[in-house]
Amino acid sequence: MLNLAEELTRKIMKKHENLAETEKLLEIDRISNLPWDVLDTILVRLPLRDAARTSILSSKWRYKWTNISQFILDDKCICNSISDKASRWIEIRKIIDQVQSNHNGPIEKFKLAAYCCPNYSDLDEWIRFLTEKGIKELIIQEFSVIKHFKLPDSVFCGPKLSHLELYGCILRLPSSFKGFDCLKILQLNHVSIISDTLEHLIRNCPVLEKLTLLNLHHLACVRIYNPNLKYVKIDSAFEDICLGHSLLLASVDIRMLPMNGGITHRHPEQGEVCTLIRVFGYLHGINRLSLSNQFLEFLANKDVPERLPTPFNSLLALELKEIRFASLKGIVASISMLRSSPNLEDLLVTVYPCDDISKPVMDLVTAQLQSDFYFNQLKVVKIRGIIGTRIEWEFLRLILAHSPVLESMTIVKFRGERISESFLQEVERASKHVKFISLAL
Repeated sequence: MLNLAEELTRKIMKKHENLAETEKLLEIDRISNLPWDVLDTILVRLPLRDAARTSILSSKWRYKWTNISQFILDDKCICNSISDKASRWIEIRKIIDQVQSNHNGPIEKFKLAAYCCPNYSDLDEWIRFLTEKGIKELIIQEFSVIKHFKLPDSVFCGPKLSHLELYGCILRLPSSFKGFDCLKILQLNHVSIISDTLEHLIRNCPVLEKLTLLNLHHLACVRIYNPNLKYVKIDSAFEDICLGHSLLLASVDIRMLPMNGGITHRHPEQGEVCTLIRVFGYLHGINRLSLSNQFLEFLANKDVPERLPTPFNSLLALELKEIRFASLKGIVASISMLRSSPNLEDLLVTVYPCDDISKPVMDLVTAQLQSDFYFNQLKVVKIRGIIGTRIEWEFLRLILAHSPVLESMTIVKFRGERISESFLQEVERASKHVKFISLAL
């Protein structure tokens, strides 16, 4: 198919160079006589701007590009000389108008990812058109500004929708919403949505596998109940979270942002149980986990056990983000997670630089150095952003002294010179075959 697409592009270029010769070629043009499903496969592989240029080949080709099954409207569709955001939307609107006037058949995929300022009535009308065309993948990514628009109810009537990404809208479910029976991928970015609406939406996507929630507005509690989910990423402000019994979850990435005003209200879900146990107590199948320091502090609201009652036996890769070594709660939760992961192979720690020294944290890490617990499967460790404080050094010693099969440790120092490998070689370690890689930012 790529060869045919390249051949088509060459013909377009030749049209500009020698129109008469190209007309002769088109008389016996094998591409023009291909079945439409084959032509569609060729055209959707081209950037939309190049696909539109096929209209100059002949009258037969004038509107072929408007009938393709996939439309990706990005910055490549707009002339580089147009910088005004409203004018850039006008260029996109011209494309939309031509498609609406001439398109016959289904539209399977639409993606809007352009630097522009949309006219939301235009966008509303276009989304309704796409729904009528049986859209399967609807992707609306970042605009130049966030001005929340009401998502049309027609979106929730798309029975074939399998991939939905929304940006900068207000999401309210109509009373007629029965669910998305085919939806496998859902991403919400800068979307205004309340907790009950999000819960209802997730519950009613029976085959949902991948969920991404970024910078949501007006969200207090994230309640995720979906037995089919395999991947969850949350990077947003919220006050509480429930992951339910999502037994198929394999990858979880949570970065908790502070709520506006920094006020956190208590939710009935929190109860009297340690949040670490309540959130992760039933998720034994996770093999990749990424948690931010603020979320780790949130998990440590009660007495945190040295290790969870049921360990993460499937967890192979753990990332601890924005770790503050002055935060006792964050370090307590981090160590509990480490001790609850007996088969961990890959550990990434990114450090939030801080000169403050916390004696309780120092005492905790020092006590762990004397423990008989070992990371028996840990092979690769990367630690980024350290500045050389004593507590950071004690944490490095802890990992080295308790990792008997460690193969490599990468240390990225944030300030000053890097730590010399020869110095690291002198540190007591359980594995004699560690390769040290020391870098400085």
